[in-house]
Amino acid sequence: MQKRGTQPKILVVLHQELSSPGRVGQMLEAEGFSLDIRRPPLGDPLPDTLAEHRGAIVFGGPMSANDHDEFVRRETEWLSVPLMEDKPFLGICLGAQMLVNHLGGQVKSHDDGLVEIGWYPLKATEEGRQMMHWPEMVYQFHREGFSLPKDAVLLATADTYPNQAFRYGRNAWGIQFHAELTRAMMQRWVVRGAHRFVLPGAQQGRDHLGGRLVWDMHLKKWLGEFLEMVFGRAETSAE
Repeated sequence: MQKRGTQPKILVVLHQELSSPGRVGQMLEAEGFSLDIRRPPLGDPLPDTLAEHRGAIVFGGPMSANDHDEFVRRETEWLSVPLMEDKPFLGICLGAQMLVNHLGGQVKSHDDGLVEIGWYPLKATEEGRQMMHWPEMVYQFHREGFSLPKDAVLLATADTYPNQAFRYGRNAWGIQFHAELTRAMMQRWVVRGAHRFVLPGAQQGRDHLGGRLVWDMHLKKWLGEFLEMVFGRAETSAE
């Protein structure tokens, strides 16, 4: 149980030494949450229970959810903790794909080898529209997509990879796209990921940054509303 008078904690799982929770972390901290950051690829353990956490977020990374690395297997199995305890869980890109694998779904590349790297249209399903307003364009950086797990509810779709956002049960959520990037993060991704811009369907770096000027305001607004829906308000308890 959360101790009275303390900030509620969100477990944040990152996959590289210099990875950041970006705007997600900034928004949660501004709301009054504290971040418990773990990096399993660097040896950080994951908790046996989320009794002292409000919920958990697993972010993206350059690896595949299908990789045979020990930490990938361990993280994927660990997802039973938030699911069994019915704690809010959000998987972003790789995190969503790990959730799909945990639930018995499939993670794989597009049949025609297409990727989504850049800004792409998003369309909310009827279930998604009833829940909230969704952005029309979102930022993507992935070479694999996922099937919709059994009993999951599809919330948003797109042309190339039709499963973009889903809810499983009351408190587990997966999104394929990236709303967490600050401008500095996007600039780093464009520089370090430039070799991927030759892949079929990818956009050039100038379009990543140019698109941000047009669409990021709407994506940021959506993110704030979405995080509040998933994790609620911090509202620090007092004696």
